[in-house]
Amino acid sequence: MASNKISAELDDVEDNGEANTSTASSSSLSPSSSSSSSISNKRAERMKRLKELHLRRNEARKMNYQEVAEEDKRNKLPSNFEAKQRRVEWELQEEEARKAAEDRGEDYDRTKMLQMTADEAERMERKRRKRNPDQGFSDYAQAQQRQYNRLVKQLKPDMGKYSKLKDEVGEELYPTVDNLNYGGEGKVPEEAIDRMVDDLEKQIEKRSKFSRRRAHYDDADIDYINERNMNFNKKLARYYDPFTAEIKQNLERGTAV
Repeated sequence: MASNKISAELDDVEDNGEANTSTASSSSLSPSSSSSSSISNKRAERMKRLKELHLRRNEARKMNYQEVAEEDKRNKLPSNFEAKQRRVEWELQEEEARKAAEDRGEDYDRTKMLQMTADEAERMERKRRKRNPDQGFSDYAQAQQRQYNRLVKQLKPDMGKYSKLKDEVGEELYPTVDNLNYGGEGKVPEEAIDRMVDDLEKQIEKRSKFSRRRAHYDDADIDYINERNMNFNKKLARYYDPFTAEIKQNLERGTAV
């Protein structure tokens, strides 16, 4: 390290200073005044260098301590911290670009798609379908989960205010089991309330107009005579398939008792 190198130089200077001091004491018996002045000048230079080396050693120790502390801090971070940080920065840039496009009266999504190649657009579409595949209605629990995920994606947190509040409050920002002030850390802004009301109104309007045909799979078994019977069979399958699967297989193989 730098501190070890400086310490070695410091020891050399101190050894040279002691040797020169002994030389000066032996030469003080000589009547020459010029030699004594040169010795004092050399001694002053060495003392100045010694002081500089002391300062450099203290500075090197401080820098080494800071580097060790930073390395320990990085080691304690989660393994995907850098990826999450890049993701947050990218989302902030996207939000700023979208806001700038809205101020200019432009459609940000359309402008962004015009700057992409066909391969990039197709790759993004495949990722979107893989991340949120539309498999149709399965049960109410999955429908509620999809609704929850959709609402979470619409959240637009103010990262600037969050960072400022985090610096002010510190660890108290994250409630624990011993915290009795849950929910009283801040006031919900009017913009967030208006956004929630607008979203609820859009849900009501969409629900009133919602009507679409479910995806049809050509390879599926045909066990119905019309569309109404098909929907009825799907409802039965959701509840009874776990219990009747083995009976169905035996009937198909002709091994049913």
